[in-house]
Amino acid sequence: MSLRDDLASVVARDARYSIQAYIFVLESLEFTKFLKKRNRGGRKAGTRKTPLMRHITGRQLCEGLRELALRQFGLMALTVLHQWGIRSTSDVGNIVFHLIAAGELEQSKYDAREDFDDVYDMDSALRVDYVMTLDDVA
Repeated sequence: MSLRDDLASVVARDARYSIQAYIFVLESLEFTKFLKKRNRGGRKAGTRKTPLMRHITGRQLCEGLRELALRQFGLMALTVLHQWGIRSTSDVGNIVFHLIAAGELEQSKYDAREDFDDVYDMDSALRVDYVMTLDDVA
């Protein structure tokens, strides 16, 4: 079965979020992992990654999702996410835990659904805090 088929079954169980919302949360997870790895940067060769170092927290995922949404959709980010059913960081948590229940993601002992509650106000984080740079215009 493909990921798209698996996600279709998740959407069928809870239609509040579109399949695009689930895909975007998965893309945001990969993007957040990339940012975390890039920001960690100068880790010495031979040091081992611990599970906690590889782990992405609910807060980190929400911040990564915000940054990716602004990069991909700019001023339309809020509109796009709302159309997909994502209106708050709690919605991101619901999607993550639906993906965990479907076997698409693994839950660590550090993960709790509440980690996603009230991370930021999505309306202000995707509107007020958006700054368009000249590089974005090209």
